[in-house]
Amino acid sequence: MNWFQKTLVLSITAGLAVSGFCAETINGAGASFPEPVYRIWTYNYQKASGTRINYQSVGSGAGINQIKSRTVDFGATDNPLKQEELDKDGLLQFPMLMGGVVVIVNVPGITTNQLKLDGETVANLFLGNIKKWNDKAIADLNPGVKLPDIKVNVVHRSDSSGTTWIFTDYLSKVSAEWKKDVGCDKSVKWPMGIGGQKNPGVCNNVQKIEGAIGYVEYTYALESKMPTVMLKNRDGNFVKPEISTFQAAGANADWQNAPAFYMELNNQPGKDSWPITGATFILIYKNQANKASAEAMLKYFKWCFTEGAQSATNLKYVPIPENVFNLIKSAWDKSVVTGGKPVNYKSEE
Repeated sequence: MNWFQKTLVLSITAGLAVSGFCAETINGAGASFPEPVYRIWTYNYQKASGTRINYQSVGSGAGINQIKSRTVDFGATDNPLKQEELDKDGLLQFPMLMGGVVVIVNVPGITTNQLKLDGETVANLFLGNIKKWNDKAIADLNPGVKLPDIKVNVVHRSDSSGTTWIFTDYLSKVSAEWKKDVGCDKSVKWPMGIGGQKNPGVCNNVQKIEGAIGYVEYTYALESKMPTVMLKNRDGNFVKPEISTFQAAGANADWQNAPAFYMELNNQPGKDSWPITGATFILIYKNQANKASAEAMLKYFKWCFTEGAQSATNLKYVPIPENVFNLIKSAWDKSVVTGGKPVNYKSEE
């Protein structure tokens, strides 16, 4: 590179810095459950602010590991951490979104929301206790529906996943056998079935395998055009997976009295509540090493809660209500510091 080229590069770089294009870059990793929304948020926020947000959808388990090893600025997880674990690592946790996990099927002749299942039957399908789609337990819930005499093929997540945590937490609540033999975790020893990597991998396998059943976040079911099923909720009503039933489940969340914002939304009461509903969470360090990065990160999260709420609704997620966002801001003000001082995320106000 000659003198003129070097001078030109330096001039362009300086001009970009002045114009705001050399803004902070914030790195995050974790849950695939909210990834469709995070994808839109990061794109729109960079256009609006110049700040670049890199988010890797690697699963909740990997997101927790990466924030604890300090390889990212924030981690994302669908299974919330308890207060003692957060305190051990100096982390703050807060919710970003709520949404529904749905059951998808590939059963010949069955269209979306035509099939009805209850919790016990879903558990027995994933336990391998129900082996054919025309089993009496399914037929009794679906009078008049023609069920084929084909094998049930279970598809589950192969990675450590918050979506799996939400789903297995639900099964543990509705099935004593599931709770005893399998339990609830980001990764469990599945009684049967084949694995798929992240939500798209589950969708792909269900699409390819006749007789398959799996579980994914709702937006992935919509994107892949996979048939979903209606589920019987705690009040005994069969409900469809849709934004209104996710909102009904989320309406019962008592965030005010949830230490570290720890919240389980599965199997909530309410005639319209979708029974498999979860929140997705962000993990950040209370003591932030870099002032500029900390300010840029909290400003980004603030924008997501306010300007980004409509994008979340459009993608069939439930935005965090304003009163809960006020609780989150209070937690930031109280706990997040850089150089011993609170992080300023309000300078644009």
